Amino acid sequence: MATYPVFLDLAGRRTLVVGGGPVAARRAASLVESGALVEVVAPWLCEDLALLVADRRVEWHAREYAAGDLDGAWFVHTATGDRLVDDAVAADAEAARVWCVRADDASRSAAWTPAVARGADGVVLAVSGGGDPGRARAVRDAVAAALDAGTLPVRRTRAAAAPAVGVVHLVGGGPGDEELLTVRGRRLLAQADVVVVDRLAPRSVLASLAADVEVIDCGKTPGHHQLTQDQINEVLVDRARQGLTVVRLKGGDPFVLGRGGEEALYCHAAGVPVTVVPGVTSVVSVPAAAGIPVTHRGVTTSFALVSAHDGIDPVVEAARSHSVSTTLVLLMGVRLLRSSCAALIEAGRPASTPVAIVERGWTASQRTTVGTLADIADLAEARGVESPAVVVVGDVVALRSRLGPFSPELD
Repeated sequence: MATYPVFLDLAGRRTLVVGGGPVAARRAASLVESGALVEVVAPWLCEDLALLVADRRVEWHAREYAAGDLDGAWFVHTATGDRLVDDAVAADAEAARVWCVRADDASRSAAWTPAVARGADGVVLAVSGGGDPGRARAVRDAVAAALDAGTLPVRRTRAAAAPAVGVVHLVGGGPGDEELLTVRGRRLLAQADVVVVDRLAPRSVLASLAADVEVIDCGKTPGHHQLTQDQINEVLVDRARQGLTVVRLKGGDPFVLGRGGEEALYCHAAGVPVTVVPGVTSVVSVPAAAGIPVTHRGVTTSFALVSAHDGIDPVVEAARSHSVSTTLVLLMGVRLLRSSCAALIEAGRPASTPVAIVERGWTASQRTTVGTLADIADLAEARGVESPAVVVVGDVVALRSRLGPFSPELD
């Protein structure tokens, strides 16, 4: 049968549901969500409908359906389970030119309710299965999963009334593999007008963006900043003030040595809404890729994160503040590796303490170098170890020989 798909704006309009069972309850709940003024005609109610009545979300007429109930209605669902009653409702609706959906017999209905999925930013998917509700639900669920995963192009292409101020989303991209980007992060990327991306973010996802999405590369490399932090802050606020949706895509987690707090504070001070999407931090995920858990029962129950970006003082302080059994995870530690190892030995760590350096974790070029505090600097120099890399200091490194890497590695 040829049909004409259409969406109805029922907000503030009188609608009628005839019947008091579970099917009628689902229909009534959907109408309430759409903003309709819902009245239910039924001599009894199931629990879900009774709750809607108790919450004053629907009005209940505690009786059988009667002629005249459709007066002033824009739309009606009939789901009584009694064919004679449903026939009467449908006939009255046809005479009154009110669209009627029958729950009992789609072939005798003038309208149908599709399987519906709702995505972000007003995206609504309605699927008809051609008379097969199971097929409609299966297609709906598959597309809904893609909407949730952010793999569908849901960004607006028609200009709408632009908000006075847009929004900035600080998204943690994980250690580099786009499959470790969170579902929420990918979904926000699919809606973005502007993406401000770091060097260590999962850049492969940028290929899925629409051609007119502005991509601003602020990748920082040792000794060279494409944009300063102040410039990054200004870009985020500037684009948001144009009414745009901005995704600040970072490597790892925004709040773990990612300056996400600074950017959030700057947006707050400028009156720009900002959200944070946590990411899989390289602190634990990169060692895990190499088969090194940062804690392990019988070995250690704690680990300490240390940034070696600003010198070895934080490394020494961490060694003195934690027990010898505590795993130390050094980020940005390759440049000062030799002096850091010497400082750790001087601070009381045995020279035989195992050390691992994991380069480019969770990427196709992952490589791990294992040694001790006494020799790791020489080994790293001989192998040409480079950033980005995570340095792990502690007995947990020995577990790698038993676990093996969980991500393919280069020799």
